[in-house]
Amino acid sequence: MKRRLPSIISRLLPLGVFILLILLWEVLCDAGVVPAYMLPSPRSVWEAFKGDFPLLCEHGKVTLQEAFYGMFIGVALAFAVAILMDAFPLLYEGFYPIIVVTQTIPTIAIAPLLVLWMGYDMAPKVTLVVITSFFPITVGLLEGFKAADPDMMNLLRSMGANKLQIFWHVKLFGAGASFFSGLKISAAYAVVSAVISEWLGGFLGLGVYMVRVKKSYSFDKMFAVIFLICIISLLLMKAVDGLQKLCMPWERQKERRMRDKS
Repeated sequence: MKRRLPSIISRLLPLGVFILLILLWEVLCDAGVVPAYMLPSPRSVWEAFKGDFPLLCEHGKVTLQEAFYGMFIGVALAFAVAILMDAFPLLYEGFYPIIVVTQTIPTIAIAPLLVLWMGYDMAPKVTLVVITSFFPITVGLLEGFKAADPDMMNLLRSMGANKLQIFWHVKLFGAGASFFSGLKISAAYAVVSAVISEWLGGFLGLGVYMVRVKKSYSFDKMFAVIFLICIISLLLMKAVDGLQKLCMPWERQKERRMRDKS
């Protein structure tokens, strides 16, 4: 029980802080310290969320589709680029700085161009998600490939393993933790990127919904969709955690051994 107590506290503490902030927010709004047109109360946000829940689900389904399509393409592209850059050092030296520079361009500056080039359908939204999810996964994989155990690779070479076998058994599996770290960041950004692109034009999606309620000054609905985006992003990150535990069971066993020692 003593071993589990710190773990229970660490899980409940963020929830307690969140509830405390919500209560403080409600008290300030009820007391009139913050005007309702500037910051709606949590109660009004909850009522707006319940009232528009079917509509939010309809828009959220489209945004999730864009996020999933973009992440799938981004992961596939990141794997291809990272493997090529690891196999050919000249490609790494030539293209890695360019990949880094692309991340200095604000997302909100790229989105209008994508809409202009591709129209108002799903294509520009998916493309923006690909752009934002590609970088952290690529960097994570490259760092994981570089961190491969040289002694293990030399051992496999001495046993007659070829480059593909060394890559599969040492580099790829060794880069698993770095890959999932990048995937977690991409999952957090994917929904936000899709929403940003939807602000600039579209027919369905949470971003389109936000623009419509903003024009009608329904700030309670604005906050409702913001909270929904946060919940979706947190759930996606949690799903990545679950996928990592499923794909890397040895990491879970290592954590369990470390907890037992402590």
